[in-house]
Amino acid sequence: MSDAARTSALGITGAGDLFQLLRDGAPRTRAELATMTGLARSTIGLRLDSLADLGLIGPVADAVSTGGRPPSRIALLPSSRIVVAADLGASHAHVALTDLLGDELVSHQERLDIDQGPEVVLTWMVEQVDALLTVLGRDRNDLIAAGIGLPGPVEFSTGRPVNPPIMPGWDDFDVPGWVQQHIDVPVYVDNDVNIMALGERTHSWPDVDHLFFLKVATGIGSGIISGGRLQRGAQGIAGDIGHIPVARGQGIQCRCGNTGCLEAVASGPAIAAALRADGIDATSGSDVVELVRRGDLDAVRAVRQAGRDIGEVLTTCVNLINPSVIAIGGSMSEAGEHLLAGVREVVYSRSMPLATEHLTIVQSRAADRAAILGASMLAIHHALSPESLDSLAAAVV
Repeated sequence: MSDAARTSALGITGAGDLFQLLRDGAPRTRAELATMTGLARSTIGLRLDSLADLGLIGPVADAVSTGGRPPSRIALLPSSRIVVAADLGASHAHVALTDLLGDELVSHQERLDIDQGPEVVLTWMVEQVDALLTVLGRDRNDLIAAGIGLPGPVEFSTGRPVNPPIMPGWDDFDVPGWVQQHIDVPVYVDNDVNIMALGERTHSWPDVDHLFFLKVATGIGSGIISGGRLQRGAQGIAGDIGHIPVARGQGIQCRCGNTGCLEAVASGPAIAAALRADGIDATSGSDVVELVRRGDLDAVRAVRQAGRDIGEVLTTCVNLINPSVIAIGGSMSEAGEHLLAGVREVVYSRSMPLATEHLTIVQSRAADRAAILGASMLAIHHALSPESLDSLAAAVV
């Protein structure tokens, strides 16, 4: 391909595509970049200048000389810009500022009920962003993007929640638009399980292209990474497995309005309700986890049965999308091996042998950091995409 054709393929400046080679943080010389891209050294220089003008890259310690003047190396400057990451849950809120590699710089979290409505919750988020910037000695001009996770269905193309069952007042609310009125950066919004899947893969399984992340908490949902990409589906609700019917759920009412859903028998509240019916004091999923930790046999049996119910649905998922890893997170995953044992029992016995031959089913390694890390990576992925950076570079030019 000619240099002119490459320039056309790379966009207005081509700086964005070149930057993708530097996003891993490894220093490289102009000669190395020219070899990797096939572009002329002069073209490489122009595109690096565009990225330097944006403050995203800069020189690092000289490379080893092979004779004569040592070649200079260029690398990403991770702290040159700051990313906002927010995990807004049903009853908690966590905001962090990260660098361009997704490493957390500073964060704050506290109890906050999502049902207070979008303006109250998002105002809190913006206030925390300003407070955290002050801690770092930075300001809003250093921000490049924001990623937000919400505990309900989100139409990713617009960032608007769609009929979220536990988020009164949020339906069709323009979350990106409202946030951008206060913080002038691109804003990306997704449901919490999708960002947890991104965070889990980034943190623990960077070389795994087929990962299934399952969240078991107040609700049950999943994030699907296939072919190295997060799969959202046509309207953004791919992975909503909590409302698939299971055999043991027959006749049991679910909050979605149907009966027999997985969530109605295997979520934290559902397990707690079953234990209460047997005279055991358990009002929430956290109570169930505490009982399991104390060795309560009824709680252990209930959690293992919930794992079997979840395994019933996962069996279909395994045969359908053939993941290499199933990572289980959410508050109920803290019940540990008892939940996992029930899942494995059913999945390994009922899925196709070839699908489970190399399948790993584990507790989430990123744990409670998965969502905030995923929110950061969501923002970074889009803000540092070739298209976004070419637009920024063209504006500077």
